[in-house]
Amino acid sequence: MVEDKEGFLYPSVDEDVCVNCGVCEKVCNEMMPYDKREPKQVLAAINKNEQVRLKSSSGGIFYLLAEKIISEGGVVFGARFDETWQVLIDYADDMRGVETFMGSKYVQARVANAYKDVKRFLIEGRKVLFTGTPCQVAGLHKFLRKPYENLLTVDFICHGTPSPKVWRMYLDETIKTAQSISHIEFRNKKRGWKNFCFRLTYNEEDKTLSLLSPFQHNPYMKAFLQDIILRPSCYDCKAKGCSSQSDITIADFWGVNTLFPNMDDDKGTGLVFINTDKGQTALDFAQMNVAETTYECIKPLNPACYRSPKVHPKREDFFARLDHENVIELIKDLTRPTTRQSIRMILSRCKSALIRIVRNLIGGG
Repeated sequence: MVEDKEGFLYPSVDEDVCVNCGVCEKVCNEMMPYDKREPKQVLAAINKNEQVRLKSSSGGIFYLLAEKIISEGGVVFGARFDETWQVLIDYADDMRGVETFMGSKYVQARVANAYKDVKRFLIEGRKVLFTGTPCQVAGLHKFLRKPYENLLTVDFICHGTPSPKVWRMYLDETIKTAQSISHIEFRNKKRGWKNFCFRLTYNEEDKTLSLLSPFQHNPYMKAFLQDIILRPSCYDCKAKGCSSQSDITIADFWGVNTLFPNMDDDKGTGLVFINTDKGQTALDFAQMNVAETTYECIKPLNPACYRSPKVHPKREDFFARLDHENVIELIKDLTRPTTRQSIRMILSRCKSALIRIVRNLIGGG
């Protein structure tokens, strides 16, 4: 796997030893994607354990699934930070290790040896829970090339995977050394689930310091959410529309206040797609508060479940300038709103303020 100029890994084929068997193409989800499908059941879900829920990005459902697999002597795969604060897929066979997988990590994760490790554990007869992006889950199924009863796969509604190189450069400009970092959260809920914050904790001169910035103002999060630093394949994702073959899909339930206002306390509510019978039996409903809805109801509120992001008009310019400029200043320059966008934001705020005033005048109706 070789990193390109944008910081993404791609396979490099040694044509001198390649025998042109075509297997790599047959197991490539980009070239041979699975069919799209709709979930069997759609739920709003909240883990009843408040502490676990607050540590999670949304409703804390991953923790319940992992806990069950670990209690049965199984192995859980997920994304964690490595010693340089890049992200890779690894495995754990206890809950302490599972906790390193909790929380969103908005950087493309290296799969490394994860697929081989999954196959080894499956052949040994151990239960395996594999969690990853839809394309990573699809890739695992293609790699295994046959179903395993002791495998449970879980993906999430993915916005897209940002460049590890941009993330590395952002950290280098923000903190003197990566070794001084002690903790990173992309989705800290101190100011609420909807207005989540990026939090970076580090040590400096025997002091523990913390940077906390709302996602709207953090440069890296702005670049990610405005789709300027995503992998090119994300703009035409072949694993959208529940086509990864995962048993369960978990995500933030954006718009839960519209469908289930009683489940919206701004601490995080999970959106759960049950895609298979195996996924149905994997969930411990006794430990969750749930409400059922339909795929058609949630699609307008969560378009990322079926629609790829659009290419940012300045993406090409961003990566052309990346190696020659300060990345934080570059992000600020290329994500600065246009005059038209600024006017729209002002009008939107005025409209929201007017609605609040009118509601107050008529008694909150």
